[in-house]
Amino acid sequence: MQNNRYVRHCISALALAIAGQAGAFELNAGDYQAELYGYARFNASYDIDEDIGISTRAGAFSAINTGADEDNEATGYFSADAVQTRLGVRASSPEGVKVVLEGDFRPGTLRLRHGYGEYNGVLLGQTWSNFNSFVGNTKVLDFDGLAGNAGLQGRVAQARYTTGAFSVSAEEPITNFLEGAGATVGGKQGLPTLTARFEQTAGGLSYSAAALVQEVGYDTGTVDDSIVGYAAFAAAKMALGESLTIQGSVSYTDGANSYLYRSGENFGAEDAYIRGGDLESIAGYGGTVGVGLDLGAGSSINVGYGLVTVDWDDAEADGAAVADKSETNQNLMANYLWSPVKNVMMGVEYGFFKRENVNGDEGDANRILFAGQYTF
Repeated sequence: MQNNRYVRHCISALALAIAGQAGAFELNAGDYQAELYGYARFNASYDIDEDIGISTRAGAFSAINTGADEDNEATGYFSADAVQTRLGVRASSPEGVKVVLEGDFRPGTLRLRHGYGEYNGVLLGQTWSNFNSFVGNTKVLDFDGLAGNAGLQGRVAQARYTTGAFSVSAEEPITNFLEGAGATVGGKQGLPTLTARFEQTAGGLSYSAAALVQEVGYDTGTVDDSIVGYAAFAAAKMALGESLTIQGSVSYTDGANSYLYRSGENFGAEDAYIRGGDLESIAGYGGTVGVGLDLGAGSSINVGYGLVTVDWDDAEADGAAVADKSETNQNLMANYLWSPVKNVMMGVEYGFFKRENVNGDEGDANRILFAGQYTF
Protein backbone atom coordinates (compact mmCIF):
# COMPACT_ATOMS: atom_id res chain seq x y z
CA MET A 1 0.00 0.00 0.00
CA GLN A 2 2.87 2.36 0.79
CA ASN A 3 4.36 1.74 -2.68
CA ASN A 4 0.98 2.38 -4.30
CA ARG A 5 0.65 5.70 -2.45
CA TYR A 6 4.15 6.64 -3.60
CA VAL A 7 3.30 5.82 -7.24
CA ARG A 8 0.09 7.89 -7.03
CA HIS A 9 2.04 10.75 -5.47
CA CYS A 10 4.60 10.62 -8.30
CA ILE A 11 1.92 10.58 -11.01
CA SER A 12 0.10 13.52 -9.43
CA ALA A 13 3.31 15.51 -9.04
CA LEU A 14 4.30 14.83 -12.63
CA ALA A 15 0.89 15.92 -13.91
CA LEU A 16 1.14 19.18 -11.94
CA ALA A 17 4.67 19.79 -13.26
CA ILE A 18 3.61 19.27 -16.86
CA ALA A 19 0.57 21.49 -16.46
CA GLY A 20 2.39 24.24 -14.62
CA GLN A 21 5.51 25.05 -16.66
CA ALA A 22 6.89 25.25 -20.16
CA GLY A 23 10.48 24.43 -19.19
CA ALA A 24 11.88 21.08 -18.06
CA PHE A 25 9.24 18.97 -16.31
CA GLU A 26 10.49 18.18 -12.82
CA LEU A 27 9.16 15.67 -10.34
CA ASN A 28 10.08 15.69 -6.65
CA ALA A 29 8.67 13.03 -4.35
CA GLY A 30 10.41 12.99 -1.00
CA ASP A 31 14.10 12.47 -1.72
CA TYR A 32 13.39 11.02 -5.16
CA GLN A 33 13.85 13.39 -8.09
CA ALA A 34 13.13 13.04 -11.80
CA GLU A 35 13.14 15.30 -14.81
CA LEU A 36 11.52 14.91 -18.22
CA TYR A 37 13.56 16.70 -20.89
CA GLY A 38 14.05 16.87 -24.63
CA TYR A 39 13.37 18.95 -27.67
CA ALA A 40 11.35 19.14 -30.86
CA ARG A 41 13.58 19.69 -33.89
CA PHE A 42 12.92 20.59 -37.52
CA ASN A 43 15.71 20.17 -40.09
CA ALA A 44 15.52 21.22 -43.75
CA SER A 45 18.26 20.88 -46.36
CA TYR A 46 18.85 22.11 -49.89
CA ASP A 47 21.51 20.10 -51.70
CA ILE A 48 22.93 22.34 -54.41
CA ASP A 49 25.01 19.84 -56.41
CA GLU A 50 23.57 16.42 -55.61
CA ASP A 51 21.39 14.74 -53.02
CA ILE A 52 23.62 13.69 -50.12
CA GLY A 53 21.10 14.20 -47.30
CA ILE A 54 20.08 11.37 -44.99
CA SER A 55 17.86 11.34 -41.88
CA THR A 56 18.09 14.53 -39.79
CA ARG A 57 19.15 16.03 -43.16
CA ALA A 58 22.81 15.38 -42.30
CA GLY A 59 25.24 15.16 -45.22
CA ALA A 60 26.63 11.72 -46.09
CA PHE A 61 30.05 11.14 -47.68
CA SER A 62 28.78 7.80 -49.02
CA ALA A 63 26.25 9.63 -51.24
CA ILE A 64 28.84 11.79 -53.01
CA ASN A 65 29.34 10.88 -56.67
CA THR A 66 32.96 10.43 -57.76
CA GLY A 67 34.79 10.11 -61.06
CA ALA A 68 32.68 10.28 -64.22
CA ASP A 69 29.46 10.31 -62.17
CA GLU A 70 30.54 13.65 -60.68
CA ASP A 71 30.14 15.31 -64.10
CA ASN A 72 26.66 13.93 -64.78
CA GLU A 73 24.57 14.44 -61.68
CA ALA A 74 21.14 15.93 -61.07
CA THR A 75 21.18 19.12 -59.01
CA GLY A 76 18.92 20.94 -56.57
CA TYR A 77 17.26 18.78 -53.90
CA PHE A 78 15.11 19.98 -50.98
CA SER A 79 14.00 17.80 -48.10
CA ALA A 80 12.93 18.16 -44.46
CA ASP A 81 12.20 16.00 -41.43
CA ALA A 82 11.70 16.12 -37.66
CA VAL A 83 13.24 12.76 -36.70
CA GLN A 84 15.95 14.36 -34.55
CA THR A 85 13.22 15.15 -32.00
CA ARG A 86 14.32 13.77 -28.63
CA LEU A 87 12.77 12.73 -25.30
CA GLY A 88 14.49 11.64 -22.10
CA VAL A 89 14.07 11.05 -18.37
CA ARG A 90 16.70 11.61 -15.67
CA ALA A 91 16.06 10.28 -12.16
CA SER A 92 17.96 9.97 -8.88
CA SER A 93 17.30 8.15 -5.62
CA PRO A 94 18.08 9.23 -2.03
CA GLU A 95 21.01 6.81 -2.09
CA GLY A 96 22.60 8.67 -4.99
CA VAL A 97 21.72 6.23 -7.78
CA LYS A 98 21.22 8.04 -11.10
CA VAL A 99 19.29 6.63 -14.05
CA VAL A 100 18.97 8.06 -17.56
CA LEU A 101 16.68 6.84 -20.33
CA GLU A 102 16.63 8.75 -23.61
CA GLY A 103 15.50 8.15 -27.18
CA ASP A 104 14.98 9.92 -30.48
CA PHE A 105 13.31 9.10 -33.79
CA ARG A 106 16.27 8.77 -36.14
CA PRO A 107 15.97 7.35 -38.80
CA GLY A 108 12.18 7.46 -38.46
CA THR A 109 11.37 5.11 -35.60
CA LEU A 110 12.02 5.39 -31.87
CA ARG A 111 15.53 4.24 -30.96
CA LEU A 112 17.45 4.05 -27.70
CA ARG A 113 20.19 6.68 -27.32
CA HIS A 114 20.99 6.40 -23.62
CA GLY A 115 19.93 3.81 -21.09
CA TYR A 116 22.18 3.53 -18.04
CA GLY A 117 22.51 3.69 -14.28
CA GLU A 118 25.33 5.26 -12.27
CA TYR A 119 26.41 5.04 -8.64
CA ASN A 120 29.63 6.13 -6.93
CA GLY A 121 31.44 6.56 -10.24
CA VAL A 122 30.34 3.16 -11.63
CA LEU A 123 28.25 3.38 -14.79
CA LEU A 124 26.52 0.39 -16.43
CA GLY A 125 24.46 0.62 -19.61
CA GLN A 126 24.49 2.42 -22.94
CA THR A 127 25.78 5.96 -23.31
CA TRP A 128 28.57 7.88 -25.04
CA SER A 129 31.70 5.79 -25.50
CA ASN A 130 34.44 6.66 -23.05
CA PHE A 131 36.65 6.99 -26.14
CA ASN A 132 34.86 10.19 -27.05
CA SER A 133 34.94 13.88 -26.24
CA PHE A 134 33.01 17.00 -27.23
CA VAL A 135 35.64 19.41 -25.86
CA GLY A 136 37.17 20.16 -29.28
CA ASN A 137 33.94 20.06 -31.30
CA THR A 138 32.79 23.14 -33.19
CA LYS A 139 29.07 23.91 -32.83
CA VAL A 140 27.36 22.83 -36.08
CA LEU A 141 23.79 22.11 -37.20
CA ASP A 142 24.65 18.97 -39.17
CA PHE A 143 23.71 16.11 -36.84
CA ASP A 144 26.72 13.98 -37.86
CA GLY A 145 29.19 16.85 -37.68
CA LEU A 146 32.78 17.22 -38.82
CA ALA A 147 35.00 14.43 -40.05
CA GLY A 148 37.78 13.85 -37.54
CA ASN A 149 35.88 14.79 -34.38
CA ALA A 150 37.46 13.12 -31.36
CA GLY A 151 36.73 9.44 -30.85
CA LEU A 152 33.65 7.41 -31.67
CA GLN A 153 31.07 10.23 -31.29
CA GLY A 154 28.57 7.45 -30.65
CA ARG A 155 26.94 5.45 -27.86
CA VAL A 156 27.73 1.85 -26.86
CA ALA A 157 26.97 -0.58 -24.05
CA GLN A 158 29.71 -0.40 -21.44
CA ALA A 159 30.92 -0.68 -17.87
CA ARG A 160 32.75 2.50 -16.82
CA TYR A 161 34.46 3.78 -13.71
CA THR A 162 35.14 7.49 -13.21
CA THR A 163 37.21 9.16 -10.50
CA GLY A 164 37.74 12.88 -10.84
CA ALA A 165 38.85 13.73 -14.37
CA PHE A 166 39.93 10.14 -15.18
CA SER A 167 37.70 7.34 -16.48
CA VAL A 168 38.20 3.80 -17.79
CA SER A 169 35.75 1.46 -19.49
CA ALA A 170 35.16 -1.98 -20.99
CA GLU A 171 32.88 -1.54 -23.98
CA GLU A 172 30.96 -3.43 -26.62
CA PRO A 173 33.46 -3.96 -29.49
CA ILE A 174 32.96 -2.25 -32.84
CA THR A 175 35.24 -3.97 -35.35
CA ASN A 176 35.19 -4.83 -39.04
CA PHE A 177 37.65 -5.98 -41.67
CA LEU A 178 38.02 -6.44 -45.42
CA GLU A 179 37.94 -9.91 -46.88
CA GLY A 180 37.77 -11.60 -50.27
CA ALA A 181 36.90 -9.31 -53.16
CA GLY A 182 36.48 -6.24 -51.01
CA ALA A 183 33.54 -7.31 -48.83
CA THR A 184 33.38 -5.75 -45.37
CA VAL A 185 32.42 -8.06 -42.53
CA GLY A 186 32.16 -7.63 -38.79
CA GLY A 187 35.06 -8.80 -36.69
CA LYS A 188 34.80 -11.55 -34.11
CA GLN A 189 33.88 -10.07 -30.74
CA GLY A 190 36.11 -12.12 -28.47
CA LEU A 191 37.06 -9.46 -25.93
CA PRO A 192 35.66 -6.09 -24.85
CA THR A 193 37.25 -2.88 -26.09
CA LEU A 194 39.24 -1.16 -23.33
CA THR A 195 39.47 2.64 -23.05
CA ALA A 196 40.96 5.29 -20.78
CA ARG A 197 40.28 9.04 -20.86
CA PHE A 198 41.37 12.18 -19.00
CA GLU A 199 39.30 15.35 -19.36
CA GLN A 200 39.80 18.61 -17.47
CA THR A 201 39.12 22.36 -17.50
CA ALA A 202 41.58 24.96 -16.24
CA GLY A 203 40.59 28.61 -16.63
CA GLY A 204 39.72 29.26 -20.25
CA LEU A 205 41.24 25.96 -21.44
CA SER A 206 39.35 22.68 -21.67
CA TYR A 207 41.20 19.58 -22.85
CA SER A 208 40.78 15.84 -23.22
CA ALA A 209 42.95 12.88 -24.20
CA ALA A 210 42.04 9.21 -24.55
CA ALA A 211 43.45 5.86 -25.66
CA LEU A 212 41.86 2.59 -26.73
CA VAL A 213 42.92 -1.02 -27.38
CA GLN A 214 40.79 -3.69 -29.02
CA GLU A 215 40.98 -7.17 -30.47
CA VAL A 216 40.23 -7.51 -34.19
CA GLY A 217 39.65 -11.16 -35.05
CA TYR A 218 37.92 -13.65 -37.27
CA ASP A 219 37.22 -17.35 -36.92
CA THR A 220 35.59 -19.46 -39.63
CA GLY A 221 35.84 -22.64 -37.59
CA THR A 222 38.80 -23.84 -39.64
CA VAL A 223 40.82 -20.64 -40.05
CA ASP A 224 41.26 -17.89 -37.51
CA ASP A 225 43.50 -14.95 -36.67
CA SER A 226 43.45 -11.88 -34.47
CA ILE A 227 45.45 -8.68 -34.01
CA VAL A 228 45.51 -5.85 -31.50
CA GLY A 229 44.23 -2.48 -32.69
CA TYR A 230 44.70 0.81 -30.90
CA ALA A 231 43.64 4.43 -31.17
CA ALA A 232 44.29 7.76 -29.44
CA PHE A 233 43.04 11.32 -29.61
CA ALA A 234 43.63 14.73 -28.04
CA ALA A 235 41.13 17.58 -28.08
CA ALA A 236 41.08 21.11 -26.67
CA LYS A 237 39.13 24.37 -26.58
CA MET A 238 40.57 27.74 -25.66
CA ALA A 239 38.53 30.83 -24.79
CA LEU A 240 40.09 34.01 -26.12
CA GLY A 241 38.30 36.71 -24.19
CA GLU A 242 34.58 36.54 -23.48
CA SER A 243 33.28 35.96 -27.00
CA LEU A 244 35.83 34.03 -29.11
CA THR A 245 36.87 30.38 -28.86
CA ILE A 246 39.18 28.21 -30.92
CA GLN A 247 38.92 24.44 -30.71
CA GLY A 248 40.03 21.26 -32.41
CA SER A 249 41.21 17.68 -32.14
CA VAL A 250 43.73 15.21 -33.58
CA SER A 251 43.28 11.43 -33.85
CA TYR A 252 45.37 8.42 -34.85
CA THR A 253 44.26 4.82 -35.28
CA ASP A 254 45.89 1.54 -36.27
CA GLY A 255 43.61 -1.47 -36.44
CA ALA A 256 40.81 0.63 -34.95
CA ASN A 257 39.44 2.79 -37.78
CA SER A 258 35.92 2.08 -36.52
CA TYR A 259 36.80 4.80 -33.99
CA LEU A 260 38.16 7.27 -36.58
CA TYR A 261 35.10 9.45 -36.94
CA ARG A 262 33.60 9.75 -40.43
CA SER A 263 36.37 7.80 -42.15
CA GLY A 264 35.49 5.11 -44.68
CA GLU A 265 32.24 5.37 -46.57
CA ASN A 266 30.66 7.68 -44.00
CA PHE A 267 31.62 6.67 -40.46
CA GLY A 268 34.24 4.08 -39.47
CA ALA A 269 36.54 2.55 -42.11
CA GLU A 270 37.74 -1.05 -41.95
CA ASP A 271 40.19 -1.92 -39.17
CA ALA A 272 42.11 -4.57 -41.10
CA TYR A 273 42.27 -6.74 -44.22
CA ILE A 274 43.09 -10.41 -44.81
CA ARG A 275 46.33 -11.40 -46.55
CA GLY A 276 46.92 -15.10 -46.96
CA GLY A 277 44.72 -15.95 -44.01
CA ASP A 278 46.35 -13.36 -41.73
CA LEU A 279 44.84 -10.08 -40.58
CA GLU A 280 46.83 -6.94 -41.40
CA SER A 281 45.96 -3.70 -39.65
CA ILE A 282 44.98 -0.49 -41.48
CA ALA A 283 46.02 2.88 -40.06
CA GLY A 284 44.35 6.27 -40.28
CA TYR A 285 44.50 9.79 -38.91
CA GLY A 286 42.33 12.88 -38.75
CA GLY A 287 41.63 16.17 -37.08
CA THR A 288 39.43 19.24 -36.81
CA VAL A 289 39.86 22.94 -36.24
CA GLY A 290 37.20 25.55 -35.62
CA VAL A 291 36.30 28.95 -34.23
CA GLY A 292 33.20 30.23 -32.46
CA LEU A 293 32.17 33.87 -32.05
CA ASP A 294 29.47 34.73 -29.50
CA LEU A 295 27.56 37.78 -30.75
CA GLY A 296 25.42 38.12 -27.63
CA ALA A 297 21.65 37.84 -27.19
CA GLY A 298 21.79 34.12 -27.98
CA SER A 299 23.39 34.48 -31.42
CA SER A 300 26.74 33.15 -32.65
CA ILE A 301 28.84 32.44 -35.74
CA ASN A 302 30.75 29.15 -35.98
CA VAL A 303 33.15 27.81 -38.61
CA GLY A 304 34.72 24.36 -38.52
CA TYR A 305 36.81 22.13 -40.80
CA GLY A 306 37.48 18.40 -40.49
CA LEU A 307 39.57 15.82 -42.36
CA VAL A 308 40.26 12.08 -42.07
CA THR A 309 42.61 9.90 -44.15
CA VAL A 310 42.89 6.12 -44.20
CA ASP A 311 46.18 4.52 -45.31
CA TRP A 312 45.20 1.89 -47.88
CA ASP A 313 48.69 1.61 -49.43
CA ASP A 314 49.62 -1.78 -47.95
CA ALA A 315 46.19 -3.26 -48.70
CA GLU A 316 46.40 -2.02 -52.31
CA ALA A 317 49.94 -3.39 -52.72
CA ASP A 318 48.76 -6.77 -51.42
CA GLY A 319 46.02 -6.92 -54.07
CA ALA A 320 43.01 -6.10 -51.92
CA ALA A 321 40.03 -4.65 -53.81
CA VAL A 322 40.19 -1.11 -52.40
CA ALA A 323 40.20 1.12 -55.50
CA ASP A 324 36.75 2.56 -54.76
CA LYS A 325 37.30 2.86 -51.01
CA SER A 326 37.19 6.35 -49.54
CA GLU A 327 40.74 7.42 -48.75
CA THR A 328 40.15 11.02 -47.62
CA ASN A 329 36.95 12.63 -46.36
CA GLN A 330 36.80 16.32 -45.53
CA ASN A 331 34.08 18.84 -44.79
CA LEU A 332 33.66 22.45 -43.83
CA MET A 333 30.67 23.99 -42.05
CA ALA A 334 29.87 27.64 -41.36
CA ASN A 335 26.71 28.71 -39.56
CA TYR A 336 24.79 31.51 -37.93
CA LEU A 337 22.70 30.59 -34.88
CA TRP A 338 20.25 32.79 -33.04
CA SER A 339 17.64 32.54 -30.27
CA PRO A 340 14.52 34.64 -30.87
CA VAL A 341 13.09 33.64 -27.48
CA LYS A 342 14.18 31.53 -24.52
CA ASN A 343 14.42 27.77 -25.24
CA VAL A 344 14.19 28.33 -29.02
CA MET A 345 17.17 27.97 -31.36
CA MET A 346 17.19 28.82 -35.06
CA GLY A 347 20.09 28.40 -37.44
CA VAL A 348 21.30 28.31 -41.02
CA GLU A 349 24.47 26.54 -42.17
CA TYR A 350 26.55 26.15 -45.31
CA GLY A 351 28.27 22.79 -45.73
CA PHE A 352 30.98 21.63 -48.13
CA PHE A 353 31.75 17.90 -48.40
CA LYS A 354 34.56 16.27 -50.41
CA ARG A 355 35.52 12.64 -50.88
CA GLU A 356 38.60 11.18 -52.61
CA ASN A 357 38.90 7.45 -53.33
CA VAL A 358 42.00 5.26 -53.43
CA ASN A 359 41.95 5.22 -57.26
CA GLY A 360 42.06 9.02 -57.39
CA ASP A 361 38.38 9.55 -58.23
CA GLU A 362 36.92 12.41 -56.24
CA GLY A 363 33.71 14.33 -55.82
CA ASP A 364 32.30 17.16 -53.75
CA ALA A 365 28.96 18.65 -52.76
CA ASN A 366 27.64 21.94 -51.44
CA ARG A 367 24.52 22.27 -49.31
CA ILE A 368 22.47 24.57 -47.10
CA LEU A 369 20.92 23.38 -43.84
CA PHE A 370 18.24 25.11 -41.78
CA ALA A 371 17.15 24.09 -38.28
CA GLY A 372 14.59 25.16 -35.69
CA GLN A 373 14.55 23.67 -32.21
CA TYR A 374 12.40 24.09 -29.10
CA THR A 375 13.96 22.70 -25.93
CA PHE A 376 12.14 21.79 -22.71
